[in-house]
Amino acid sequence: MTASVLSALAARRMEIGPFSPAELKVSPRRWQHWHLKRDEQNVAWLLMDKADSSANVLSESVLREFSEIIAALKSDMPSALVIRSAKPGSFCVGADISEFRELHTEPDVINKLVEAHLLAQHLVDLSCPTIAIIHGAALGGGLELALCCDYRLAVKGATFGVPEVLLGLHPGLGGTARLPDLIDPLVAMDMMLTGRTIHDAQASQLGLIDQLLEERHIGKAVTAVLDKQITVDRRNLRARPFRLDWVRRLAAWRMRKQADAKVAPQQYPAPQALIKLWERHGNSPDQVLHREIYSFAHLLNTPSSRNLVRVFFLREQLKALGDPGKGRHKPAPVQHVHVIGAGAMGGDIAGWCALQGLRVSLFDTEPKAIGKALSNLTELCRKKHRSAAQTRDILDRLIPDPDNSGVAVADLVLEAVPEDLQLKRQVYAEIEPRMKPDAILATNTSSIALDKLRSGLADAGRLVGIHFFNPVAQMQLVEVVAHSTARSSALERASTFVGQINRLPAPVSSDPGFLVNRALTPYLVEAIGLLDEGLSAEAIDQVAIDFGMPMGPLELADQVGLDICLGVADMLREQLDSNLPEAPEWLRSKVSKGELGRKTGKGIYRWKHGKVQKKYRRKQAPRGTQERLLLPMLNACMACLREKVIDDADQLDGAMIFATGFPPFRGGPMQYAEQLGFDTIEQQLQQLSEKHGPRFTPDAGWTAPGWTAAPDE
Repeated sequence: MTASVLSALAARRMEIGPFSPAELKVSPRRWQHWHLKRDEQNVAWLLMDKADSSANVLSESVLREFSEIIAALKSDMPSALVIRSAKPGSFCVGADISEFRELHTEPDVINKLVEAHLLAQHLVDLSCPTIAIIHGAALGGGLELALCCDYRLAVKGATFGVPEVLLGLHPGLGGTARLPDLIDPLVAMDMMLTGRTIHDAQASQLGLIDQLLEERHIGKAVTAVLDKQITVDRRNLRARPFRLDWVRRLAAWRMRKQADAKVAPQQYPAPQALIKLWERHGNSPDQVLHREIYSFAHLLNTPSSRNLVRVFFLREQLKALGDPGKGRHKPAPVQHVHVIGAGAMGGDIAGWCALQGLRVSLFDTEPKAIGKALSNLTELCRKKHRSAAQTRDILDRLIPDPDNSGVAVADLVLEAVPEDLQLKRQVYAEIEPRMKPDAILATNTSSIALDKLRSGLADAGRLVGIHFFNPVAQMQLVEVVAHSTARSSALERASTFVGQINRLPAPVSSDPGFLVNRALTPYLVEAIGLLDEGLSAEAIDQVAIDFGMPMGPLELADQVGLDICLGVADMLREQLDSNLPEAPEWLRSKVSKGELGRKTGKGIYRWKHGKVQKKYRRKQAPRGTQERLLLPMLNACMACLREKVIDDADQLDGAMIFATGFPPFRGGPMQYAEQLGFDTIEQQLQQLSEKHGPRFTPDAGWTAPGWTAAPDE
């Protein structure tokens, strides 16, 4: 009851000036995306309310209406202009990125940006005080809009960021000039170069906002601005040294060095473009504003940015799968998860679910394993910057359950015991009679076909695969695995659960290895083969890193665990009747001796305190090594598409990017294959097959694809 009352009062609790909550729902109105009304002090309250959207974005139509409103205000100037969001969740989350796809040439982009810059300048030049009131997120263009105002008042809990670099861009609505001119230029550049978000207290300390308030004090703060009781010193003393060219050059040299250490400039050109813009023109904000337009226009038309924009929408597509009830009957949310097995995966899955607000019970036959899961969750809370009170609440939600009693009350029972078919069937036989009739039975298996696991179940329709990747707290993708008799309602609810815990679901069929392991294993196996031929592990891994992978295949194998890699490779070789070569004896020997990689401190590499120990003096790998590593992965991806392991190329690309770190600037494996050309890939595989053996035999899909390629962006 209390929650429903609070929900009903949410709009009334928000300070919206002269408006009543009912007025915001009136339709039709003069403006489609804005509400405008003056109060008794002649303050114009302008509420941003993007139509048919849960959050505000700066689309062309939103900006066009804003331009008309600013022109109308100029002809009848108010005593002040207040800009805030009518959306309860946030201020504005930036540009409408879908419109980026409609801009095909640099002149197209320049024309749009010139119009947007003129509008921003009209806001800056208004003769009345302008006040941005920010709650929730102010990101990208949303923050840049607020920077055009004279005052920024923020409600506690607000966050701020300029994340354009994640799209291969830098700010394009004046942020490259106004942010360094307002706060410490080094902090401003760091925000733009990393895309990191800062919270309300940081923003206040930096001078990004003028006052941090409770919502109930907003009205009084607006009056205080009118009465000139709030005055702000805009002299940015920290910016003064950087008006000197030699100071900026020195700072830019350091920035460039740090940026190069994180990403290759030929792969991600945006950081270097931003540094160059500030280094050359940072002594004149007007010049930065002017040059920003041309720099942004150039970046938007680079392959890197086009692919990163594509990846943004791949993420949105996968996120939408986590809300399968949209527009129809919505699956009931999962409130209680029961995890069986507190090993490396089960314990971390339980901890992540508790961190995301679910009630979790955790069973294991070894109490020490449950204790370690609680310890790991405490450390995760520290890394996620949770307060002591928040950490206590999160730990309270993770309930040690040595009696396995949570089975009877859980909405979802997730089994994460070792990869042994008989062991898993034994677990199911014990727990299924105790489960709620509508509860989901999920398995985290990475290699066992669900059609084998369902044998013996009284209700096989509720069994689904929910396959997490290690480390759970970092890997965004979760495979939702179907089998021949799985109920669609169970699969939908499983996908909804994945969305609930802030992860991206990828629906796949229960073919051997599902999607990710099937595509990744040939890549890892080929790396081991190259190691067997005498190449150093460091040289092999560097080839993959140069391609854009976050780490090399051999370091990845150590991260995953050599035992798991070997098990999946053996399973694929057996079940797919594939041409994968046998694992070398030295690898089997390592696994039998317990040299499994990171988790044991020794594998292909040595590991110390969780960090890989590499020898950096290495001979470079020979030409052609990249093709030998990557083409088997692409070949397996094509086979998965042809066999309908996953629905389409977009989902496959998204899954591989968010599960394996396939370079986002390349747009995904199939997008990369499209750019290379299927004929070229087929020919290269054929040549490698003739030279190195049948494991490189081209999949039939390269010459007769049974799927529809995504259109060029």
